[in-house]
Amino acid sequence: MSDGTDYTPSIDENLLNLTDKDLLNLYEASGVAKCEITIQELDENADLDISLILEIHRTAFGELYSWAGKWPTIDVQVGKLSPPHPSQVPALMYQYADDVNYKLKRVEKKDEVAELLAFLHHRFVWIHPFNNGNGRTARLLLNAAAMLKGFEPIQLYHREGEARAKYIEALRKGDEGDTSALTALILHELTPF
Repeated sequence: MSDGTDYTPSIDENLLNLTDKDLLNLYEASGVAKCEITIQELDENADLDISLILEIHRTAFGELYSWAGKWPTIDVQVGKLSPPHPSQVPALMYQYADDVNYKLKRVEKKDEVAELLAFLHHRFVWIHPFNNGNGRTARLLLNAAAMLKGFEPIQLYHREGEARAKYIEALRKGDEGDTSALTALILHELTPF
């Protein structure tokens, strides 16, 4: 667990006053698992709208954090990325949901679905709409969209190794406007039910 993408790397103030990192990560993993069940139970005509996005984040992290399911109120820095100012997040997220749902209703072919999933994932990570848990929420939404289009959940990478490095590089290329590498990673993992 050295990359910080599947767990919280430091102890944030939490509602349960947990100080044990392993226990904190266990609670977070439990919340994410609850979201995976919610996603599997989505109606095939479901929209990935703002209320669902907020619900997913709140379900994943609400037992531990007061900021769960709420837009950020402070500026954050994510590696080299400076996400949009918190005042921009609500408008960007409503536009994001509109864009995703418009495309979700229109794509059919496997390569089109992969392009949509790359857009959905990268754009969410770029907006960075929550204080924490953005990568995990982005992967949950990616899998929700994949399943709505008739595909198995996707594992973009493992915690360590070459696949993770390729994923990070694909995200960086996306920051420059080129999501083709991320699309290729997703296409490789995209398996019909």
